[in-house]
Amino acid sequence: MSADGPDWTVQETESWKLSLPVSKAQADRLTDTGEFDAFEPTPVFVVSEPDPGRPDDWQMDVYFEGRPDDAWIAQIRAFVGNDGGAIERLDDADWVTISQAFLEPIRAGRFYVHTAAHADAIPEGAVAFRIEASRAFGTGHHETTRGCLAMLSSLADAGRSFDRVADVGTGTGLLAFGAHLLWPDAAIVATDIDPVALPVVAENMAANGIAADAITLAVADSTDHPSLRGEPFGLVIANILAGPLIGMAPDLAAITAPGGMIMLAGLLASQEADVIAAYQEQAFSLADRRIEGDWPVIVLSRT
Repeated sequence: MSADGPDWTVQETESWKLSLPVSKAQADRLTDTGEFDAFEPTPVFVVSEPDPGRPDDWQMDVYFEGRPDDAWIAQIRAFVGNDGGAIERLDDADWVTISQAFLEPIRAGRFYVHTAAHADAIPEGAVAFRIEASRAFGTGHHETTRGCLAMLSSLADAGRSFDRVADVGTGTGLLAFGAHLLWPDAAIVATDIDPVALPVVAENMAANGIAADAITLAVADSTDHPSLRGEPFGLVIANILAGPLIGMAPDLAAITAPGGMIMLAGLLASQEADVIAAYQEQAFSLADRRIEGDWPVIVLSRT
């Protein structure tokens, strides 16, 4: 641990991989469950579609730093309902580097998100972000994050401009980075309830050439932090889960400027009506919507 906080650099060590077949629905659930939060160190989950001709048959590879104990393996197998799968040791390999090799780049609106393994294939004209696999959510590979990036691009393409932007539940910081690149003069605040996320965001800022003072970082439960108080925000982003989004509706409304917007994600299509209703009670109306897979991104305007 450094003087400034935890050092999350992963050293080269013994690495292990568990491979299991999963359905697409199970793959989607991986980014939403807190099932594996107690694992230390947190494993990296990589899901892939080995055969495009069989769209519901996916594979999950779980990378561990050190040999996982039997309880961990049993918990993961129970999660996917499969007692099989292969566990193997990866000799002399950095677990994060191996897992990143399977994270294909994604394109969302103006943005191109990649790991170091694909840094040499950035499309001309794209706004590129290098986001490595990490403990924080939001590498851009889940539909919610991709949808938010595309929606941010759509807002900018429509001529929307914001002086202040808050990214509540920032994860890796990717959405805050997108807002900063689209509206470089805006004051950006990025918060997360998990203190582990903030060193990840700082590292990602440095890796992407974003000045340390360009985005204010804070650990906050909901909007309980001074950086989110005072002058309200023209755009509030919250890519979390449906339950917290509903519960946080009064708090997020309180930090949104009159005429401002809230972008919400992390909800399933089946939960969308309840989330929208919670914000309509706070004098918001639906302004825009897009959907990636089963995951909608909604934008609401404060009236």
